[in-house]
Amino acid sequence: MTLTTLSEHEIIATLVALALLLGSAFLLGSLMERLKAPRVVGEILGGLVFGGTLLYHFFPGLMGSVFLAYPEEGKVLNVFYQLGLIFLMFLSGYNTRLELDRSNGKVIFCVFFGATVLPMLGAIPFIGMFRDAFIGEAGSAVSFALVFTIGVAITSIPVISKIFFDMGIMNTRFSNTVLTVSTFQDLLLWILLNAATCIAVRGELRLADMIGVVVITLGLFAAVKLLSDRTKPRERRIRPITFFSVSFVALLLVCAGLTAVGINIMYAAFLVGYVVRAAAGVDARIKAAMDSLGDFAFSFFIPIYFALVGIQLNLLHNFSLARFLAFFAVAFGLEGIGTLLMLQLTDLRREAKINFAVTMNARGGPGIVLATVAYSYRIISVEFFTVLILTTMLSSLIAGYWLRIQQKRDDTVFTRLRKGEYTKGATD
Repeated sequence: MTLTTLSEHEIIATLVALALLLGSAFLLGSLMERLKAPRVVGEILGGLVFGGTLLYHFFPGLMGSVFLAYPEEGKVLNVFYQLGLIFLMFLSGYNTRLELDRSNGKVIFCVFFGATVLPMLGAIPFIGMFRDAFIGEAGSAVSFALVFTIGVAITSIPVISKIFFDMGIMNTRFSNTVLTVSTFQDLLLWILLNAATCIAVRGELRLADMIGVVVITLGLFAAVKLLSDRTKPRERRIRPITFFSVSFVALLLVCAGLTAVGINIMYAAFLVGYVVRAAAGVDARIKAAMDSLGDFAFSFFIPIYFALVGIQLNLLHNFSLARFLAFFAVAFGLEGIGTLLMLQLTDLRREAKINFAVTMNARGGPGIVLATVAYSYRIISVEFFTVLILTTMLSSLIAGYWLRIQQKRDDTVFTRLRKGEYTKGATD
């Protein structure tokens, strides 16, 4: 068997393209961190500068010689794009915790219902307003409606976690509530997105098939959760090289296998990550190895993924500023208002209610995954793809800066959430 390979010129062009994307993502990501903004925003901007919005628009020949140097370069770069997405979801699954603090159950339920169910229901009347401009070539009205409502309600665990770490408020009651709600919320929305992609592929809504996909998806997660709960934490003398080899083989095979039965690659990678954590136990060497894998993935594959998202954005064509602002107002408003309405049933301070409403609007990485997966399945148009990415970036920026402003005003705002607990300037 003889494998076809790239020519030396094509290999060099591909390496240069990857180097430019990675370097730009690193520089602008680092700049965003210095500005106390989510790094992912800078990584997307790192790709955007090479696309039709900036350099490709002014220097199409030069940019084309790098990113369109040969007919198949887009497919080669897409391999890195898909690997970035797979590693992002694998690591998300590995770091997912599904633990419910019963003493805080009412607040968790109210935030979840207000930030997920109410905005999705509230988004339904707006679908028709945007459908003609935002629906993709697949033409599936049901898939589009699912993606539209998901885009309104989604929240980012990685972005919020990074903000909490930087602010020194991780493991407070506020952060624990947000992360618990976001975990359940993302699980629900990944299931709905998986259903949307299946409908788009089949070209029609068959209720039995849709129910089957949802049952399989929920069943897989339930089985994984049961395995995780029944597996007792203990030291497992596993060599890191063995651990990684087995994990990667499982990751790639499960992604391929589940895709054959209608489960999206994104969700399959998430499940494998969750299973790997349960199977790995508490071996300190494995934990250190996973931390190293995360460092590598977030310094190579994942920045390239985000940069390749950015390079596809074209704010000069196929984009309406008015429709972007309208969608952003609908998404940010519905999620914020829904959260505030439900939190009226609790005894939280007014400041805490507003902070929850703003924080749950940070869409980050999951918002980008939603946009890229939906666009790859032609559920949404390139304009809605751009709108979702910009909504993700702007909402994450707003949440990050808002929380820092609140912390400067009152450093107890994230630890003393209820009215009876509040004495300004007090400490725990």
